[in-house]
Amino acid sequence: MGVDKNNEVALLKAVRLYDLSHSSFAEHLQSLKAFYADPTKHAHPQDSCTCTAPSAKTMTGKVVYEGDLWVRRDFRGQGLPKIVAGIGRGVNFAMWAPDFVCALVPRWRLSGIFELAHHEPGGSILQLVEENIVDDDWLVWVTGEELRGLVESHLKVN
Repeated sequence: MGVDKNNEVALLKAVRLYDLSHSSFAEHLQSLKAFYADPTKHAHPQDSCTCTAPSAKTMTGKVVYEGDLWVRRDFRGQGLPKIVAGIGRGVNFAMWAPDFVCALVPRWRLSGIFELAHHEPGGSILQLVEENIVDDDWLVWVTGEELRGLVESHLKVN
């Protein structure tokens, strides 16, 4: 959470660390565990997620999932997503040293803050009935080694 000079919320960023040492990110999505704490109790019988992105099947170990970013209207258009992405890279690396950092994004979001990431279609073909959500998002990611390189290259420049 980021606050303004009056300590009022100016932005929110959702990030989660998954221990996928015994599964993959693709399996995690398709099980609906990425969306519900207990899919057997909370998911609608017609809820589904298909992940056809080949790289998601290889994402195991410590996987950081970067979710939504919300910026308050009066702070939009000032480059905050890129700033938050840079801070996020450092925090993710320092806190977790993950094997992968990934996100699910619509195709139109592939430029900008995701320009450093790998990307492929079929990350999450999602239908959540009661939430009225139907998405077909791309998977974007960097490996843990690439994250390390991004953080270290920034430290050398400054």
